[in-house]
Amino acid sequence: MKKIAASLVLAVVTTAAFAQTNQPTAHPLSLQDCFVAALKSNFDVRVERYEPQKSLLNLHAAYAGYDPTFSLSGTHDHNNAGFETGTLGTFPSISDGNTFKSGLTGSLPWGMSYDLNGNVAEKYGQSYPANISSTGGYDDSSGQVGVSVTQPLLKGLWSDSTRLAISAAKNNLKLSEQGLRSQLITTVTAVENAYYELIYAHENVKVQQEALALAQTQLDQDKQRVQVGSLAPLDVQQDEAQAAQSRANLIAAQNTLSVDQNALKNLITDQYAQWHDQEIQPLATLEAVRAALDIQDSWSKGMTLRPDLLQAKLNLEQQGIQLKYDRNQVFPSLDLTASYGYNGAGREFSDAFGQYATANRPYYSYGAQFSVPLSNAKARNAYQADKATEHQLLLKLKQLEQNVLVQIDNAVKAAQSAWESADATKSARTYAEAALDAEQKKYSVGKSTTFTVLQLQKNLTAARSDEIRALANYNQALANLAAAEGSTLQRHNLDVEVK
Repeated sequence: MKKIAASLVLAVVTTAAFAQTNQPTAHPLSLQDCFVAALKSNFDVRVERYEPQKSLLNLHAAYAGYDPTFSLSGTHDHNNAGFETGTLGTFPSISDGNTFKSGLTGSLPWGMSYDLNGNVAEKYGQSYPANISSTGGYDDSSGQVGVSVTQPLLKGLWSDSTRLAISAAKNNLKLSEQGLRSQLITTVTAVENAYYELIYAHENVKVQQEALALAQTQLDQDKQRVQVGSLAPLDVQQDEAQAAQSRANLIAAQNTLSVDQNALKNLITDQYAQWHDQEIQPLATLEAVRAALDIQDSWSKGMTLRPDLLQAKLNLEQQGIQLKYDRNQVFPSLDLTASYGYNGAGREFSDAFGQYATANRPYYSYGAQFSVPLSNAKARNAYQADKATEHQLLLKLKQLEQNVLVQIDNAVKAAQSAWESADATKSARTYAEAALDAEQKKYSVGKSTTFTVLQLQKNLTAARSDEIRALANYNQALANLAAAEGSTLQRHNLDVEVK
């Protein structure tokens, strides 16, 4: 027995040394720790976070459509009419002029456009009368300052390009926020699945180590029986084959563990090189806590929380905004116009400005203008096309709602099935342990065969692996159900700012 124990210890130590060659630094993490790290550093999340920022900036840019435009200009003109002699000659006229204009134009949220403007001009020069007996010089200035407005009564009254752009930008901001929520749910679900997969990989390595230890123990015991002549050498070859297979299974499990480590690291960090020598050790264990599964409650959550469903509704709302604009474009243009201001004149600029101040030379106008394309085919067909698009989007929304119901139904059934599987595999593992224990006792007194014991060892290893696989599947099924409902963030109490 001492030799058997020594061989078993040597096998376990050798296996542990093989598995822990260049063992990285342990880094214990809870599931919540992984969520926090992923929401901060995951590349997909970081990329998607820019979308609401961009949409908000585009909304500010759309509101800039109401920003007034200021203009200022100045012009100098010179004109020399020339001189030609003759009975019917052209007599010279030399003139110069300076003109200054300024204005403030813009539009208001109810469709009115305005133009605050002012201008002043000065002309001076010399002109010659027909007999060329004398010359005449002149110098005068004039100008106006006032405001003019145009108010649409039909086309452009309840929607125009600026209001369309603002409404679309608001809608796009909501869309981008739901897009970010969708990415957060996707990432958190991926992290949760990867976390439970990593726990499974750790536990599976232990299962394979236990399988190797059982196979090695059986091999050592049978070698002793061969030495004393109570067992045929062929049986030892069966033991060696099982031990070799167990070592191969352990190597494969260790490689899977390494791959699963990298998968979780890739989800929770943007500095993989710094995490390369870190070994994530999950603080949680695989357990099957039965969840209350209610299909009606899950459907209700899905209809109110699914980001893709909310985005589809926003797309339909966006089409309604476009349709409102298109409908307004079908109408003819009927605008009220008005202007009011003051004139000024004199020899100098100051004289004109002085008359502006006295406000005793007013001018005003008011009226209406009407226009309509004779066929109006462009506006009418654009409206009908967008109306058809609205019906199409409505059908797509109803289709998506149905797909969501089906997805949630499948996810609920998968979670229920995973729970039952976890319970069944637990019983199967218990029975496999009892069967192996009983068979080993029979084998020790010569009432069983090596083949039977080895087969039961395989059964036990498979049962243990199936049990932890079922536990991981159940926890992953709950994560996938929450994702199907859109309730992942609420389920884990993750209060995430999406703007």
